[in-house]
Amino acid sequence: MRIDLLTLFPQLYRPWMRYGMVGQAVKQNRLEFYSWSLRRFAGESPNQVDDRAYGGVKGMVMRPEPYFKGVEKLREYGPDNDQSQVIITDAGGRQFDQSVARRLSQAKHLIFLTGRYEGVDQRVKDHLVDEAISLGPFVTPDGDLPAMVIISAIARLLPGVVGNEKSVELDSYQGKGLAPPLYTRPASYRGLEVPPVLLSGDHGAVSRWREEQAEKRTRENRSELLD
Repeated sequence: MRIDLLTLFPQLYRPWMRYGMVGQAVKQNRLEFYSWSLRRFAGESPNQVDDRAYGGVKGMVMRPEPYFKGVEKLREYGPDNDQSQVIITDAGGRQFDQSVARRLSQAKHLIFLTGRYEGVDQRVKDHLVDEAISLGPFVTPDGDLPAMVIISAIARLLPGVVGNEKSVELDSYQGKGLAPPLYTRPASYRGLEVPPVLLSGDHGAVSRWREEQAEKRTRENRSELLD
């Protein structure tokens, strides 16, 4: 998979992409990741990537030109122009979840667009973007932090990135609910005990306990997943 990202601050991503799951994916050649400055595609006025909004709205809005020119150029790096999917991080977009992460992890080429200030010119969203994605019903100062979260979730689903791929299958939201609680050594810590069933060696009992605990956690915290 290849991911290209258009942003005002490409330097934010350079240290980030060396660590964690994204770093693993890059090192294993499972992911090519490149961050690009919008100013590179702003033509003769590289500092003019934003402007005042029409209609009396206060604040600055990201201009459409750098996005259109940038995407046109970045499509050339994809395996096929028709396979390049353009994603924008936007508070008004579809809420991101594990099913979206799984779907995007199957893509050949993703182009992420991020904005700042009051947002991005609507023409970019209407005529350039394939999908707008939000992390949830809240607003962040920019689109870069959401992009990092989304790309991290995608990267860990790429084949071979997680050493034990079975652990991915047991993640929360991989099925219909949350994962059960996890415990490790020591079995007793400050009087806090690991549930005896996990120490019993009875695999059937352990499996039933895990299913019961997963359903309990889901009912208590995300009951809508069971509806």
